[in-house]
Amino acid sequence: MAFMVALFLNFILLFSLVSTGNSLSYNYYQKTCPDVEFIVAKTVRDATASDKTVPAALLRLHFHDCFIRGCDASVLLNSKGSNKAEKDGPPNVSLHAFFIIDNAKKAIEAACPGVVSCADILALAARDAVFLSGGPGWDVPKGRKDGRISKASETIQLPSPSFNVSQLQKSFSQRGLSLEDLVALSGGHTLGFSHCSSFRNRIHNFNATHEVDPSLNPSFASKLKSICPIKNQIKNAGTTLDASSTTFDNTYYKLILQGKAIFSSDQVLINAPYTKDLVSKFATSQDAFYKAFVKSMVKMSSINGGQEIRKDCRMVN
Repeated sequence: MAFMVALFLNFILLFSLVSTGNSLSYNYYQKTCPDVEFIVAKTVRDATASDKTVPAALLRLHFHDCFIRGCDASVLLNSKGSNKAEKDGPPNVSLHAFFIIDNAKKAIEAACPGVVSCADILALAARDAVFLSGGPGWDVPKGRKDGRISKASETIQLPSPSFNVSQLQKSFSQRGLSLEDLVALSGGHTLGFSHCSSFRNRIHNFNATHEVDPSLNPSFASKLKSICPIKNQIKNAGTTLDASSTTFDNTYYKLILQGKAIFSSDQVLINAPYTKDLVSKFATSQDAFYKAFVKSMVKMSSINGGQEIRKDCRMVN
């Protein structure tokens, strides 16, 4: 364990010394808050040590943040008065791990007050979550600002687990993301858990012809029906997204090829030739998946539209 911690900290140090010429930069905090990456990494590592669901939660938080108003930490804001914030929108009510960002922010404010945005903390935490789960490491461009607007009504813009390929493509292209980005970023579903509500439509009364989605492997469909019966009484019933749900690997793509993806939005990736080729490529080569995922994560996490550096991640200044 000591070796892994040392490796992780060396990885952080290595990437904190690189620079880029974009509006975001890899060495953005080199002079103003040089320990920011170490602080976030330690916070995520400590939380993960006591709860293996933390990495999936942090990665999902980052995705759900970036897909609304760009990566501006608007997903972290609390509802206030008559304004219902993103975190209270229907797709976001199961988000968790907000306290980890709070803890990192508190430690960073003690070291360098008023310098580091909550949006940057969330982007770093998502990277650390993937790395600590056995996935790839990458440098995170920094310099995002925090947004001042957060509306639950806008969470309807998030891609739905029932989307088909053309709906997914439209959702991603509106954010400047390609089909390769779509397939690579969907690989984040190698981590985590889904409640029955996100796939119930596939296993009960699917359509007028089929009770169950015919693209589902029959034995897998039976397993899902036993977990989520039509009159389910268990509040948090659901299942992990793959058998190695705390390890960042390419199992997700192998399951799609076997008809064992949990969400129809994952299964449909083999319905179009180009996306099917990418699924097959990533199922065959974990290295190819890692390289594509890193490239797409940097691209997605660079979408930003914030205005300030929040003192408290849960409220505007």
